[in-house]
Amino acid sequence: MLMHQGIGLDRFNEMPRGSAVHALYECCCNVTWAAKLTDARPYPDQDALLARADVELLALSRRDVDRAFEALVHEQVSAHDLTQLARITRERLSGMLGPIEGFPEY
Repeated sequence: MLMHQGIGLDRFNEMPRGSAVHALYECCCNVTWAAKLTDARPYPDQDALLARADVELLALSRRDVDRAFEALVHEQVSAHDLTQLARITRERLSGMLGPIEGFPEY
């Protein structure tokens, strides 16, 4: 389970750099990837963040991809390839941000 769950895009865009890197690290387990995404803030919408996440995943070395999978021991994967890593990362990013329409007010 992610520590940063349902924080919303606006809050993510406004987080201090270290906190944002930490939140993203939970999604992919790669500091370089997390730092690059953090430094590209603010994102206008979730789709922009997800698109940038995919671009930065493609830039990872094979060694970085393997390390990311080592940290994902509880995930169901059929192969240790970028398609699987992108799927898991997108699911985790969506969980981190929460629904696009936001959570209902209580």
